[in-house]
Formats: sequence, structure tokens, C-alpha cells
Amino acid sequence: MTDNTDDIRLRPARPADAAAVRDIYAPFVRDTPATFRTEVPPVEHIEDEIREKRADDGYPWYVAVDERSGEDRILGYAYASQLRGRCAYRWAVETSIYVDPDAHRGGIGTLLYDRLLDTLREQGYCGAYAALGMPNPESEAFHERYDFERIGTFPAAGFKLGEWHDVVWYHRRLRDPEGEPDDPRPVSAVDSAFEADGPAEG
Repeated sequence: MTDNTDDIRLRPARPADAAAVRDIYAPFVRDTPATFRTEVPPVEHIEDEIREKRADDGYPWYVAVDERSGEDRILGYAYASQLRGRCAYRWAVETSIYVDPDAHRGGIGTLLYDRLLDTLREQGYCGAYAALGMPNPESEAFHERYDFERIGTFPAAGFKLGEWHDVVWYHRRLRDPEGEPDDPRPVSAVDSAFEADGPAEG
């Protein structure tokens, strides 16, 4: 797919997007070690995840919508989540991104990560981490283009598709606060600022 994102719109995920999100995620679960999940989750589970994330208002989740077909087809999604549960970790996040295989190399991932990382930075998060199941050369190259640094490997961390797979961790510094940082802002506050400032969304 060529890079033509003029008709792609980004927006926060809604529970009604769950079936489309599941359809994008399913081949990564069934056929690759990119995720260590081994069973495709039911739509209801994804609905609950989106609903809970929106209610919490702490971590963004965006979908990329193709408006060319008139059907608002979702081509990809990206979100952030809590890295660890301890309080001192609250300025760090784990990021995830999945794009419809038919839309790879079309600029969708770039749009999603631009928005996701900008939101996280504006919220006040300081570090973004990504855990990649190996082998995953496309995702490695993608994160390295975003200045994520490879920081470590969990060797043979998971068994899937008849083989043991490493997990490689990547890190990107989002901001360098001076002194004790304020708690991260809600997603809704940042999204409102984006809307008011008229950011480019494709």
C-alpha cells in the first residue's frame, strides 16, 4: 500500500470499534510471535478494555479510520497502558500498535504513533517502553525510526507456534522534567487541546 493518508482520520477508540480492532489483532495472535497471546480474545473482552481505558482517562487509545470508502473502515490502532503497578512507575507507559496487514507501509503506523507519543508527552509521561516478541524485524525498524533504543532482551521468554521466542524491550525518553514531576494529565484534557489547536491528523 502506498503512503496516502489524506483521507485517514484519527480519533479515540470507542467500544463499538471492538470488532474491527479484534479483526486487525487476530492474525498477529494466530500467526506471529508479535504478541504472546495465544487465543484471539472475544469482541466483548476488547469492548471492556476500551471502555475501561476511556473511563480511567489515564492512557490514550486511538484508531485510524479510512474515510474513502464511506464505511469508516478502521485500518489500525495504537494505545498506551500502565507499565507496572507500583506508584513510582506512574510516569512510564508501555505502548502497543497494530495495523491491518493490507495497510502496512501506507503511513498508518506513523500517523498513529505521532499522535500517541505527542499525547503521552503532553500528558506528562516521561518514558515510553515497547516489548516486542521476536522475530519482529518490521516492528524493530519502526520503533528505531522513532528513536526508541533497544535496552534489553528476555531470552526464550515465551513458547508459541512450536518455538521459544525472546522478548526485546525498547525505550524512548518522552520528556525530562526538572525536579519532582506533576502527575500525568487526563487524556481528555490533552485531546481537547489538540482539537482546539487543530493538529494535523492525516
